[in-house]
Amino acid sequence: MDIAAISVTFWLALLTTLTLLIVGLPLSYLLATVRFPGRFLIEAIVSLPMVLPPTVLGFYLLIATSPSGAIGRLYEQVTGGTLPFSFAGIWLASVIYNLPFAVRPFMAGFESVDRRLLEAAESLGLSPWESFCRVAVPLAWPGIAAGMILSFAHTVGEFGVVLMVGGNLPGVTRTLSVSIYDDVQALDYASAHRTSLALILFSTVVLSITYSLMRRRVLL
Repeated sequence: MDIAAISVTFWLALLTTLTLLIVGLPLSYLLATVRFPGRFLIEAIVSLPMVLPPTVLGFYLLIATSPSGAIGRLYEQVTGGTLPFSFAGIWLASVIYNLPFAVRPFMAGFESVDRRLLEAAESLGLSPWESFCRVAVPLAWPGIAAGMILSFAHTVGEFGVVLMVGGNLPGVTRTLSVSIYDDVQALDYASAHRTSLALILFSTVVLSITYSLMRRRVLL
């Protein structure tokens, strides 16, 4: 197996999951607990990567992050580098692509929290932020854990978005899924078979843990 591809894939999945935890938790809590005009539109935009072909999302992300795009131009001014065909580029693309796989389980976890507990916390003088950190997050942990696991696993299996934005640079943007594609193109079916079996085993374990956590959330 391609050790460099394993390393790139692991760090990409880890950083994507941590980023989605920071960004996704407040967004999920807002969508799960607050009713406001246009909420359905935000939910639709967040869920869009689930139904869009990865190549379509990857194409527009490539345009947006190019030096002529707004995001790419700003990044180049700040860092002096470019996002396309870089690890930072596939990290950004991965966060956007995996957003619904984190937000949906996070929302389910927050929606399972009894609203009376949040109201009681506020009546005892806790601020909304304190209620979120000390009441909502601990009670919603099965959904939060499921979202993190799904995000990590889904990032490991990414192909279209990563290839469109990052290309195939060994040790930089070449992930396991791209490595399998290269092996098949080179007719190295033995190597492709080994990597594919490892990913199947990994995915099975991840899904088993996720369903166990979601079942626990329902029982709670």
